[in-house]
Amino acid sequence: MNDIKYTTKLHAPDIEPRHRHPRIFEVFDELKPGEFMQLSNDHNPKPLHYQFKMEREDTFSWEYLEEGPTLWRVAIGKK
Repeated sequence: MNDIKYTTKLHAPDIEPRHRHPRIFEVFDELKPGEFMQLSNDHNPKPLHYQFKMEREDTFSWEYLEEGPTLWRVAIGKK
């Protein structure tokens, strides 16, 4: 998946904590089918993955590109 062209790249720690998940979902919702965003974070975004499963079931793909220990990167695609 490293050859994907990302529509947007977000670094979660740059977003104020109370706005973080809403902003990530806002960016995801603006993607067209077949587009991807890259999310980077300073910890495993597993809670966000669970939230995607609950709120955007069957509309996204999720693939870890890097898994710590200091940086996690995830490709999130719009189906």
